[in-house]
Amino acid sequence: MPTIDRIDTTRVVIYLNDHRPAHVHVVQGDCRAVLILHCPDGPPELRENIGFSRTEMRHILEESISRLALFCGEWERHHGPDRQNS
Repeated sequence: MPTIDRIDTTRVVIYLNDHRPAHVHVVQGDCRAVLILHCPDGPPELRENIGFSRTEMRHILEESISRLALFCGEWERHHGPDRQNS
């Protein structure tokens, strides 16, 4: 599970054996979230949140919007184009 980016101390990862649609996992301590990317145009959508506060999640989503091209590029690099959302 390569870390593709960090949002403050939160890791953004993509699992190499993961499924479509394109998404990232956000991990910090015991907190976990999954964001569906909706590549290539977004916006990222929260699918699951375990442990992050609303404020933290809002910040993560805002940062994810500005990093969408990076996240989609990394997804495509590891998994190929996300045909469901093209």
